Amino acid sequence: MLGDPVRRRILELLADGEQTSGAVCEVIQAEYRISQPGVSAHLRVLREGGLATVRPEGARRLYAVNGERLRDVDGWLDRFRHFWTPHLEALETELSRGSPEGRPTKGPDETPDQRRKAR
Repeated sequence: MLGDPVRRRILELLADGEQTSGAVCEVIQAEYRISQPGVSAHLRVLREGGLATVRPEGARRLYAVNGERLRDVDGWLDRFRHFWTPHLEALETELSRGSPEGRPTKGPDETPDQRRKAR
């Protein structure tokens, strides 16, 4: 279900708050060039899979993210977090060092002259 980029994009749109099916359709049609019935089919899959909810408001249909179901997905992902968490933590460490101009930061015993020679 979430393997489809169109469905992931729809969920991104809905994460900003309730959206009419027409508003979702307009964005998805522009970005993916699929028909209105195609967008409706994706909305139906998300709804039937429990990741989105729909409520009628007059003639309109308002879609929203089902946060409870996404928490279930998040819980399932816990088993796999060890694949990316160390990489993200290492990236955070490097970014916090704030190396100027994207250059590697100097080691504790490295002098500016040694750094210039290494380039």
